[in-house]
Amino acid sequence: MSSSSKVEALKAMFEPAVIAAGMSLWGVEYSPQGKHSILRVYIDSENGVLVEDCVAVSHQISGILDVEDPISGEYNLEVSSPGADRPMFEAAQFVGFEGEEFKLRLRLAVQGKRKFVGRLVSVNEEVITFTVDDVTIELTMAQIDRANLVPKF
Repeated sequence: MSSSSKVEALKAMFEPAVIAAGMSLWGVEYSPQGKHSILRVYIDSENGVLVEDCVAVSHQISGILDVEDPISGEYNLEVSSPGADRPMFEAAQFVGFEGEEFKLRLRLAVQGKRKFVGRLVSVNEEVITFTVDDVTIELTMAQIDRANLVPKF
């Protein structure tokens, strides 16, 4: 099973438990690294995320993992809010962040670069438009390896 299909299966497995806890599932990351593998689950809520929310969801997900056993070997489970540098997992998550800056890492180079900071212009279904150094770039989620909001302090 590919890494992306494993993550999709994990999301489908976890989402009912996260919703039952009164939260929404923002995203799932799985980083297989032998004994140091990490399963990271991001939860969100209109009212914010408290430590108690993370603990409750962590207990629910741990139970699911114990029963379903979808990951072989050792790993650490982390449940947290998306935080100030919010990672984006799907195009719809960019909506409402127009005008904000994002750090982007692409799967393949565009205009000779894989990493850059761009300002979000618009989101149209799967096409996400950024300006980078006064140049407009249209990307799809398939092209984006990682996208994080640049926090304002």
